[in-house]
Amino acid sequence: MPLKTDRLKKYNRYMKKIAFVSDFDGTITKKDFFQMAADELLDKTAMAPWYDYKAGRITHVEALSKIFAQIHIPQAQMDAFIASIEVDTFFHKTMAFCSKVKMPVYICSAGTEYYINKRIAKEVKEYNITLLSNGGDYSPKSGLILTPPPPTSPFYNKDTGISKEALVAKLQKDGYYTVYAGDGPPDIKAAKIANAVFARRTLLKMCQEANIKTLKFDSFKDILDYFRGIYGQE
Repeated sequence: MPLKTDRLKKYNRYMKKIAFVSDFDGTITKKDFFQMAADELLDKTAMAPWYDYKAGRITHVEALSKIFAQIHIPQAQMDAFIASIEVDTFFHKTMAFCSKVKMPVYICSAGTEYYINKRIAKEVKEYNITLLSNGGDYSPKSGLILTPPPPTSPFYNKDTGISKEALVAKLQKDGYYTVYAGDGPPDIKAAKIANAVFARRTLLKMCQEANIKTLKFDSFKDILDYFRGIYGQE
């Protein structure tokens, strides 16, 4: 469906087309997977690596890897735990709308594709979503192993494994007006260069401190309404 004429004039100054990039944990979902695991599966010392990361002693990848490696539950229990991840109630409708208007969607996560694929495989396939995340594999013996891309990857980041800002920059180079949604520290570099930003929680605070303009983001309904407005479907 084409943009309305008045909106075409406005948006053609900035872009040829729109691409939507979203974080997964805490953005598409209600809670980060590592926090869920620490709260529901592990003991009170499980979050120590995260505090080391917050203090700058280790990287984001190292922190998540150390937390994930503590998970040692039967495969069936792990699958049920992943299935219990609460996804935003408007995520499905937003993806359906993006698909309808042929807007490319990317889920870019500093977590791991292991649990993302298990939780939203249906949506990824149905709406042709591109998933860019760290690799992952699980066994009750070894725990959940997070594998960053190789340093030679154009989307490699030493701290987070996946470079979200590299994806946004590539899309912009390809002529896209980039809309980004996120909630945490790994999202700030992408937010700094994105054309429009939906931020909440820690990312919102970081954007405010950096004077980055953000859009209202209580749920994916706000994102859906934004896209409907652009495409003249208020």
